[in-house]
Amino acid sequence: MVTTVLIANRGEIALRVLRTCRELGLRTVAVYSADDRGSMVTRLADRAVQIGPGPAGRSYLNIPTIIEAARLAGADAIHPGYGFLSENADFAEVCESEGITFVGPPASVMEKLGDKAVARSLMVAAGLPLLPGSHTAIDHADEAEVFADRIGYPVIIKAAAGGGGRGMRIVEQPEEFLRAYTETRAGAQAVFGDGRVYVERYLPSARHVEIQVLCDQYGNGVYLGARDCSVQRRHQKLIEETPAPCLPADLIEEMGRAALRGVATAGYVGAGTVEFLVDPAGAYYFMEVNCRLQVEHPVTEMVTGIDLVAEQFRIAAGEKLDLTQDAVVPRGVAIECRVNAEDPVRGFAPAPGTLTECHFPGGPFVRVDSHAHPGYRIPTRYDSLLAKVVAWAPDRDGAVRRMRSALSELRIEGPGVATTVPFLLRVLDDSRFRTATHDTSLVAALTSTG
Repeated sequence: MVTTVLIANRGEIALRVLRTCRELGLRTVAVYSADDRGSMVTRLADRAVQIGPGPAGRSYLNIPTIIEAARLAGADAIHPGYGFLSENADFAEVCESEGITFVGPPASVMEKLGDKAVARSLMVAAGLPLLPGSHTAIDHADEAEVFADRIGYPVIIKAAAGGGGRGMRIVEQPEEFLRAYTETRAGAQAVFGDGRVYVERYLPSARHVEIQVLCDQYGNGVYLGARDCSVQRRHQKLIEETPAPCLPADLIEEMGRAALRGVATAGYVGAGTVEFLVDPAGAYYFMEVNCRLQVEHPVTEMVTGIDLVAEQFRIAAGEKLDLTQDAVVPRGVAIECRVNAEDPVRGFAPAPGTLTECHFPGGPFVRVDSHAHPGYRIPTRYDSLLAKVVAWAPDRDGAVRRMRSALSELRIEGPGVATTVPFLLRVLDDSRFRTATHDTSLVAALTSTG
């Protein structure tokens, strides 16, 4: 039985996990780098342990140091949040070998699904539709170029070990392919330590739709509706919502059942997300499985009333899933906007600084997940996410209006500090978003027009 949880993360997600731990009666241990000394999670946790200097490679990504911190603090479980070590199979394996409960899928499952080429092969076996592309990594440039010519341009080259929107490059014309292939392989090797890549057809006009799943170790699984994540910049999501607008209920059900088949083939246990592309004709194609909690999980919680972090802990403790598919009844519409310390006027350049004012919106059916506060110094070494603003309403128009009101109330200010709020408001006011006729090209279209 889990009693003490080390939260191997920082920022808003560390606070998010801590709050559920408190509700479940679990002791919490926060870890922090020198850059995060005095952060909100270190103030609220039962214990806080410094794990290194500012660079993530010497702190939040340092497996031996985190394991030692867990030992010193008497933690019998580790929740990795998202990012950092959340999808690191080696980390999960070390936890297992040390007798520490890793709140996530088994290392063997993460290893299979973390390799995008292997994951594609598993999904083919499960009968999921894929875009035309290589089911395995292509190691030679000439072979890859011939393959790209055969499936037709545009194509996208993806790192087999990539994730989180990184390690991808779109190629529009054949003459651009060899250079893009070489650079993508080199980048994948540098970032992920694995230079393998695969090639697939690229859909320039598509919607990014994902299915949240929960699976226990006894073969039970449910899906919790569909989230639309099409508003994204360079494959990084800015706005997410559920249910996915304008998708027929029977299509969402079909995608949900397909997602469950896919993760069952891999022996999945825990909370996870299966990501798809949906083309204008309504055909859907498997992209990847994220073996962790998603940044956008609050929108699913808002419409289902299910605490996904609590479910993660119950599953990790070996409990049977206490949910059936019939009992999952989403209500209303929820939208999430990510507020980053970036300046849209300067091409979304980082805009850190020390906050002199930090006021978050409130009111009925508005949720804000954030670690920021007046006096907070935004670190330059980590992700620029400052807050996630979530709004719920009975229908989509109401949720958009409530979100717009919430963002208009938000105040995050300080010398040199800028946020993405003005751009998020611009998206919310765009007729394509309002009518849910947008796709993944929306942000590029807005930024190209100033």
